[in-house]
Amino acid sequence: MKPVSAGCAHTVEGWLNDDVVRLRQAANVKLPLALINPYAFEPAIAPHIAAEQVGVEIDLEHIERAYREIAMLADTVIVEGVGGFLVPLNRRQNAADLALRLNLPLVLVIGMRLGCLNHALLTVEAIQRRGLTLAGWVANPIDPNMQAFDANLASLKARIAAPFWGMTVDLETSKIPLFANG
Repeated sequence: MKPVSAGCAHTVEGWLNDDVVRLRQAANVKLPLALINPYAFEPAIAPHIAAEQVGVEIDLEHIERAYREIAMLADTVIVEGVGGFLVPLNRRQNAADLALRLNLPLVLVIGMRLGCLNHALLTVEAIQRRGLTLAGWVANPIDPNMQAFDANLASLKARIAAPFWGMTVDLETSKIPLFANG
């Protein structure tokens, strides 16, 4: 499930982005797009801004109902975030509020680039402050020219108490996220 997506293209089914396409390909339960992705917006901008531009307010209760319906149909539901842990979803609530509402264990994906140490550690602190469970974390090497990659990775491993699950692997032939120990 991807409760909110931005950067969508119009299809016969409705607004659809690459993340949702990949989630559908990885799923073994066929579900309507409206359940998998209750809020989809064309511009690749912050979700609350995209929603405001089309006169919609993202409603966490609506997302929770969709999640509960999926949970009744599937053994496991993976919920992909949008734009970061504290990204606003509407005028009063953010993605952290959605995480609290669904009360699921979290997996933090850290974009490995300059500034990632501060960003990751602040996110871990925000997760812990809310009493949520950080099940593990993944390093996503988004900057192929990042200096001191190994030292940064080691710094994160030393400072994040949750298990390190590995690094993402970008394979041209794969349409679903893959992980490799590292």
